[in-house]
Amino acid sequence: MQFEINAAKRDGQGSGASRRLRHTGRVPGIVYGGDKAPQAIDMDHKELLLGLRHEAFHSSVLSLNVDGEKQSVLLKDVQTHPYKVQVLHIDFQRVDASHKIHMKVPLHFVNADTCPGVKLEGGVVSHVMTEIDITCMPDSLPEFVEVDCKDLAVGHSIHLSHLTLPAGIESVLLHRGEDPTVATILGAKAEAAEGEAAEGEAPAA
Repeated sequence: MQFEINAAKRDGQGSGASRRLRHTGRVPGIVYGGDKAPQAIDMDHKELLLGLRHEAFHSSVLSLNVDGEKQSVLLKDVQTHPYKVQVLHIDFQRVDASHKIHMKVPLHFVNADTCPGVKLEGGVVSHVMTEIDITCMPDSLPEFVEVDCKDLAVGHSIHLSHLTLPAGIESVLLHRGEDPTVATILGAKAEAAEGEAAEGEAPAA
């Protein structure tokens, strides 16, 4: 999925200027990186919210149109209001097509309901990880990485090294020699015992 978002160059700086922008339905932000100086920008709040609601928006190379000049960027940080549906500030990092990027991408679990541990043994799939750190060239960035649970039995796990990563994708953790558990099947009895233990815990004073 391709995303293009529109922005304008922003001259006003400081919390007062940002507050005034938000009152007009604009979101202050910044785009940085590459061989250009950081540029303060602002964008329409409604348009930005529509993008942020897509999972792929957070892990894709985006086309940022700043006053007619398009540049490839990654979403690096979003600051939101603690209880309102409001974006307070957003950061984008420019992408150099000739250099690898480091991103977190979501995991999509498939065949969890039909694997032996669930269908035949009554177990429950526990998603230990929901995203992974990867490095790749910008044009190889996947929207997600698939985790196939089809062969999992109770007590068995899928580790990071078991995943089939798309071509050109490297796991940061595997590169460092780590191989964490991605998903495991908990037995029905173990799941019930964990729930009872949680209910029996006394509240903190």
